[in-house]
Amino acid sequence: MNLILGVDAIVPPLTGIGHYALHLARGLRGRTDIADLRYFAGWRWLADPEQALAANRALAVAQRRIPCKTLAFNLYQQARDVAFRWQSRSLRGYLFHAPNYILPTFANPGVATIHDLSHLRYPQFHPRERIAYLERRLPDTLRRAGCLISDSEFIRQEIITLLGVAPQRVRAIPLGVDPVFHPRPTPELQPALDRYRLAGLPYLLVVATLEPRKNLARMVAAYARLPVTLRRRHPLALAGAPGWLSADLERAIEPLERAGQARRLGYVPQGDLPLLYAGAFAFAYPSLYEGFGLPVLEALASGVPTLSSDRASLPEVAGAAALYVDPEDVDQLSAGLERLLTDDPWRAAAVTAGLLQARRFSWGRCVDQTVAAYRAALDG
Repeated sequence: MNLILGVDAIVPPLTGIGHYALHLARGLRGRTDIADLRYFAGWRWLADPEQALAANRALAVAQRRIPCKTLAFNLYQQARDVAFRWQSRSLRGYLFHAPNYILPTFANPGVATIHDLSHLRYPQFHPRERIAYLERRLPDTLRRAGCLISDSEFIRQEIITLLGVAPQRVRAIPLGVDPVFHPRPTPELQPALDRYRLAGLPYLLVVATLEPRKNLARMVAAYARLPVTLRRRHPLALAGAPGWLSADLERAIEPLERAGQARRLGYVPQGDLPLLYAGAFAFAYPSLYEGFGLPVLEALASGVPTLSSDRASLPEVAGAAALYVDPEDVDQLSAGLERLLTDDPWRAAAVTAGLLQARRFSWGRCVDQTVAAYRAALDG
């Protein structure tokens, strides 16, 4: 088997899709059942996935700063397709895997990973150029792909029902959890917690990009309804890169920040994130819609009692280990947070259940099942 893996999504700061593409790229390297593995990003070949982190950084900066974003985005996609066609013209018998939805125009045969359908479910939460791009390019990918991959059975069913794809063409392949996420002794956490001014604080952690789909404004409003003594004892620590449409969140969190009951940590480097998880008293993830929900799995693997919304794929990921709430019911969310922080018997049981649940997911298993999908695409 000869494989080309698209690694455009490996862009710092890494999102969930970026982590997926990076772990997949690392896991595929050195497999004996892949005769030749090549990485393609933007308009060029890369020697290894680690190079993608550096090579894509300048592109990410340009995308944030460039004016006329829709036009620039479309021109970039067209240029990428032409570059791939030209640079792969001499290759024969290579399968292309697009881990971020869209197959290049001339990639055939191909496999594509569809992480979620939030552009259909919650279009109001996406930049307009992204919606237009997916509407224009996704139908062609669905038609040409030899196999489609989803991160969860929930999304697999949405692809079948909303996009009309035949069930046998879609495989649900769960993501994994990196072994760096595990319980840690307090002395090991001290340097990182000092950097974020969290040392000695039993903080409530939230990890999410600051965008509306993560439901952070409601989360902060629910937290603000907790008794003041509980908020002082368990300050809210919000870790995540800036996103978009975050004005409601800004208004909700500023009074809590002034009172010393909340702090925004910004984007947390990957080296610090496992330490922040392991040092947390509790973790909350009230997202409205997720294709998988990797932060929930990382919290469970770190031995942290976790509250999750009861929507989309999240119950698949957390199983019986999390405390579930309706993410649109602020009263229920607030009551869930209070139990998460005060119910000691439940917390003790949740730690044990979470560690067991997290062991069901590994990147090695994800890679194995992905290679099986490649074989199916080639056979088809």
